[in-house]
Amino acid sequence: MTINEALRFIAGTMILLSLLLAVSHSLNWLWFTAFIGVNLLQSSISKWCLMMTILKKLGLKDEQA
Repeated sequence: MTINEALRFIAGTMILLSLLLAVSHSLNWLWFTAFIGVNLLQSSISKWCLMMTILKKLGLKDEQA
């Protein structure tokens, strides 16, 4: 799995989880969904993402060999 695949998997999972929690527990979980969206926008503008840095340190590669 590459960094980009892992990043998309993590972001998608977190968004779906926060939506599930918003529906089942509290609408305040939508703030977490908004936080993820803001981070995705920020990373597209700045070309830097903390999660990608973490994934690189965990040993994931940029591209498949």
